Amino acid sequence: MERTIIQKLTNWKTSFNRKPLIVRGARQVGKTFTIKQFGKNSVKGNIHVVDFEKHPDWFGVFDKNLEPKRIIGELEILLSAKITPGKDLLFFDEIQASPKALMSLRYFYEEMPELHLIAAGSLLEFALKDISFPVGRVQIMNMGPLNFYEFLKATGKEKAAEIICAKPEKLPGPIHNVLLETLKQFFYIVGMPECVELWRNSNSMADVFEAQSNLTETYRQDFAKYAPYTDKRSLTHVLNYVAKNVGHQIKYTRLSNEFSGPTNKKAFELLQLAMVIKKIRATSPASLPLGSSASDTRFKALLLDSGLMRSINDLPPNIEFTKNDLLSMYNGALAEQFVGQEFISSGMENLYYWSREAKSSSAEVDYMIVKNNKIYPIEIKSGASGKLRSLHLLIQKHPNIEQGFVLSTAPYGEIPQQKLTFLPLYYAYGLAATDY
Repeated sequence: MERTIIQKLTNWKTSFNRKPLIVRGARQVGKTFTIKQFGKNSVKGNIHVVDFEKHPDWFGVFDKNLEPKRIIGELEILLSAKITPGKDLLFFDEIQASPKALMSLRYFYEEMPELHLIAAGSLLEFALKDISFPVGRVQIMNMGPLNFYEFLKATGKEKAAEIICAKPEKLPGPIHNVLLETLKQFFYIVGMPECVELWRNSNSMADVFEAQSNLTETYRQDFAKYAPYTDKRSLTHVLNYVAKNVGHQIKYTRLSNEFSGPTNKKAFELLQLAMVIKKIRATSPASLPLGSSASDTRFKALLLDSGLMRSINDLPPNIEFTKNDLLSMYNGALAEQFVGQEFISSGMENLYYWSREAKSSSAEVDYMIVKNNKIYPIEIKSGASGKLRSLHLLIQKHPNIEQGFVLSTAPYGEIPQQKLTFLPLYYAYGLAATDY
């Protein structure tokens, strides 16, 4: 599968001040496969894989000291291959299993900068809690599930992939309808590589749903690894609550009735660190950066992948799949989850939304993004412009907002006098990732 992170990896490989690279991501998002594919296609020499989960007996290489030349010499013996800096790629996989290997990255940067070195793993933040992290000596990239663009490429729809990243325009009806129908399929398959591969090979939703259930169980089993930090039952409660409340404002005290607010907060933060959920904070669009006015107490949350959301909620797909309006599926939560995932996959590290602070006010706009130092509010709606009361209120209240976007199943359109542009949902990734 062709992933957009490949281009970022290529830029890293050719950069003048290249540093050892850490690729972060939740379990099963395709880190190992993608890095191996990159090494095979983009590196002049060979790729050498050191899998710390598969070979825990290799931890000893890093115990004596963190001297790069000695480490390379011993790894060459274990790998039965010569590692040539400047030509080869050295890949430390599942590096969270070896904290000392993580610590060694700074010394590779300082003493062997010509070596192409990538490390990858999940639950990395847990390992980083106990070591001196080499700040400024490494580069970090985040990786998540496939986005809609990558899904289209993976399933042979190259032209459709080009369309959703091009400058938006009103498309012919048949093309618009085909894109919406394909997006409807994606809503159920979504971006975990195993699920996309199953769909590509079998076109069986039943196989996809089974894989999603297995992945969900894998994440729950991982909670045992969080044991030193919190009660794993609280993690299950918080995960279930977030899955059921995508699109709704959350309070820590409501995440679980069986645990205290501080315990719920700790579980929520750990799931964030593991990149299983994403916190979206309320903020004001009065000025940049949006994070400077973002609230820590008023927030919403997304899951890593809407396939996990469906699986955790055990929602009956046969009922929802018959609905023609994508925005009606799961009362709109699926569309809001999808848009958030697309924005995150475009490289947006932080997501925000607007919620009016006035007492008893229900005014809220789903997302706010920044492009070219300008703030753009994003609303996900099926209604006409006259029903977009919160978006109109926000634009009127803040003259610095030059344009708002409405994502829906309707074709492309504009209402310049209201500062509104209407985009089909399938343009979500392009809206965030592309300059136009």
